[in-house]
Amino acid sequence: MNDLSRAVAAPAAAAFHAERRTFAIISHPDAGKTTLTEKLLFAAGAVHEAGEVRARGDRRRARSDWMEIEQQRGISVTSSVMTFERGGIRFNLLDTPGHQDFSEDTYRTLTAVDSAIMVIDAAKGIEAQTRKLFEVCRLRNIPIITFINKVDREGLSPFVLLDEIAETLQLDVSPQNWPTGMGGLFHGLYDLRRDKLLTVDRSDGTNPGEWLDFAGIDDPAIAQVIPEAAAEHLAEEGGLASEAYPAFDLAAFRNGDMTPVFFGSALKLFGIEQLLDGLADYAPPPGPQPARPEPVEPTEPRVSGFIFKVQANMDPNHRDRIAFLRVCSGSLKRGMKLANGRAGKAITIQNPISFFARDRELAELARPGDIIGIPNHGTLHVGDTLSERGDITFTGLPDFAPEILRRVRIGDPMKTKQMRKGLQDLAEEGVIRVFRPAIGSNWIVGVVGALQLDVLATRMQAEYGVALDFEPSPYDVARWISSDDPAELKRLMSTHNSILAEDQNDAPVLLIRNAWELGRFEQDWPNIRFSAVRERN
Repeated sequence: MNDLSRAVAAPAAAAFHAERRTFAIISHPDAGKTTLTEKLLFAAGAVHEAGEVRARGDRRRARSDWMEIEQQRGISVTSSVMTFERGGIRFNLLDTPGHQDFSEDTYRTLTAVDSAIMVIDAAKGIEAQTRKLFEVCRLRNIPIITFINKVDREGLSPFVLLDEIAETLQLDVSPQNWPTGMGGLFHGLYDLRRDKLLTVDRSDGTNPGEWLDFAGIDDPAIAQVIPEAAAEHLAEEGGLASEAYPAFDLAAFRNGDMTPVFFGSALKLFGIEQLLDGLADYAPPPGPQPARPEPVEPTEPRVSGFIFKVQANMDPNHRDRIAFLRVCSGSLKRGMKLANGRAGKAITIQNPISFFARDRELAELARPGDIIGIPNHGTLHVGDTLSERGDITFTGLPDFAPEILRRVRIGDPMKTKQMRKGLQDLAEEGVIRVFRPAIGSNWIVGVVGALQLDVLATRMQAEYGVALDFEPSPYDVARWISSDDPAELKRLMSTHNSILAEDQNDAPVLLIRNAWELGRFEQDWPNIRFSAVRERN
């Protein structure tokens, strides 16, 4: 083994024995999710300077938002993976898009995590996209830790925020810390678990000062370090919160019935270390994953995992394609051969990689809960199961029918080949759906939201050198078609060949003008399933 190999293998071997916490961050746009991601990495020592999404001047760009369009618009449009260690625990953080137009990428990412942090803006409370993403977590029984962000600004009362979570999401709430006022009256955070006060360093703007120990939230000595009125307010509100809300119950949290709540300010680093401690203490380690013929336990000695994401062109200079694998069982080692159930053949994991956003390092081994990247040239698809066993299939990774359908128009016909290559690559990522009509040569793309079309056009130009335009399609509805009666399905496909298409996985799709016409099809063809959701095989 050469010196470089030893340098890579040593930290990997140490990490092999660490506990795992694999989690996602979910939120409404602008709640501070990307900033929180940055500050978690900073607090854990994974970066030496906390970055920001570019707003103006020469501010650093967030490391997790590595695409050009993300840096330009200050939004996350694709999931990224970051791994870091703290206190003997290996954290696998999956940063997800907050914008609803990219909810599919978020949903697939949530299939690969064991817990989630829900970020709520203290001034706005629970917003529409937050609620949608929470419902996805509830469907998968993913435990939720809540972070109420921006308490250093004017916002809603902590009691109003906690009651809204309890009533809207039907969760028991258990506050783990308490702000000493909000906005201009913010003087720090009191840790209810440890009876410590994190003060504000006024000499350095409004950044965290020092931790001070007290006998309790009503300790008179608190008035010696923050204004007396703030100390009285803290004792009154914090004491009431301790009495009014239930104590934290680990079993209730992991069953999805309770959420521990941390107040803080990601931008100013308040509450970040407490949140990391909460993740380490409360979040579950890797658990069983749904599969056929039976769930796979993390203690199963044979290696298994599933592909939940494919990302093309993370390095545009090399036209690479990385498949993201959630390891579910066993100890995956570099050079192993694993069976791909869909393709029916084995592949060798030659150069598995671990991620820090776009940065990579060679991964010599990985344990259940880890996320690794597998470079490939189109052989791995979202939903693929890789295993030593070869007799299992992980379930629960769906495709959703798009809500917007557009015909693709290319400015330079000489670049048709590059266009089709690019559309196929991005469809495999899940950025878009591609439909190839049975009659005619104009491909149709389907997206969940209009912003995806902007992302598609930007990436096609930047990564494939193809300028795309979109024009209205005569169809508003796409449905996958299937039946238990092959003859009936064949009759439908031959009768309506003019509106028949195949998606990027060669599955038959019917392109329908509107919802009324879909209703007629369902009435006229009762033995056919017209599916808006389809599980990846």
